Amino acid sequence: MTTVADLERDPHALLASIRPVGWVDALDGWVVTSRELAMQVMRDPATFTVDDPRFSTAQVVGPSMLSLDGSAHAAHRAPFEHPFSLAQTRARFTTFVEEETDRLVSLIEPLGAADLRRTVAGPLSVAVVAHSLGLAQTEAATVLGWYQDISSSVSGVSAGHPVTAEGAAAFARLHAHVAGSIDQADSLIAEAARAGLGTDEVVANAAVLMFGGIETTEGMITNALWHLLTNPSQLALVLADMSLLPNAVEESLRLEPAAAVVDRYATRDVELAGASIKRGDLVTVSLAGAGRDPAVFPDPDVFDVRRSNARRHLAFASGPHICLGMHLARLEAVTALTALLTRLPDLRLDPGSPPPRGLVFRKPTAVDVSWTAA
Repeated sequence: MTTVADLERDPHALLASIRPVGWVDALDGWVVTSRELAMQVMRDPATFTVDDPRFSTAQVVGPSMLSLDGSAHAAHRAPFEHPFSLAQTRARFTTFVEEETDRLVSLIEPLGAADLRRTVAGPLSVAVVAHSLGLAQTEAATVLGWYQDISSSVSGVSAGHPVTAEGAAAFARLHAHVAGSIDQADSLIAEAARAGLGTDEVVANAAVLMFGGIETTEGMITNALWHLLTNPSQLALVLADMSLLPNAVEESLRLEPAAAVVDRYATRDVELAGASIKRGDLVTVSLAGAGRDPAVFPDPDVFDVRRSNARRHLAFASGPHICLGMHLARLEAVTALTALLTRLPDLRLDPGSPPPRGLVFRKPTAVDVSWTAA
């Protein structure tokens, strides 16, 4: 029998075997693994809702745009829509992301070896989230600690465990800091408060943006590095033509989305591709499974930086809950990867560096590399 540990290590064979949808005992629910059905489920919140007491994120941080549907979801999400639009993302964040990336890469450039997750991908994502939420005066290590405890708690709830004391305590500390920063004129949380959200609502959404933003960005960067560095021929193509890099990021997202699954709950009895789903059943949409759907992506397990339809992945979900920060995540990932690939000559992955793993969030625990230092 497939266990949660098996799914954390490598879910792809199981996902392929049950496509388009199948029951998974380890998760006590249905798992959707075809792109077409994934879009159908995510675009039908009236039938497949996030608004359920079992929803993992809500158990840790309370109701937010991530765990509500309908008019309540719209009210929570609306204040953040404009600030995270493509144009606003570029205007608000490009300079900060470029400067922070330059600072982080400059710190490791002379060393010749490093774990790029801990030295670049993680710190960059934390810095950008802190900047966007008006927490710039809070130590990066503190913000990272909150994120780790909250995301670990969310992952545990998804696997059937109770909310951890560490997760609850981290959220309480985040609440205090965000509430104290809510009047900063240039932060996203201040804009949300002025738009009418109460303090608890602002804090819940800040938590979602915090661990979503950190996880998505860190995972995007580390997974893309792992794919490129374990596929030398593809890396060579990118190094010869850096205009391929954005598509390489999309291809990595297709193969290993940083957020691998999204959970929904059936509001009524419904049939889905022959599966008889009962009201209240957990319906997990596998974004990783959808990205490897052979009906959409030929040779779906192959990493191909020239894949013409790589961007059709669903790594940022779809429907009302499509990822709010996808433009920012892409900006950070492409900026960081560009700097790493151009400034660290002969970049190579250490043989013992681990592959991506995880049930909800998938990424390598480290990206141990070396390069030719000047």
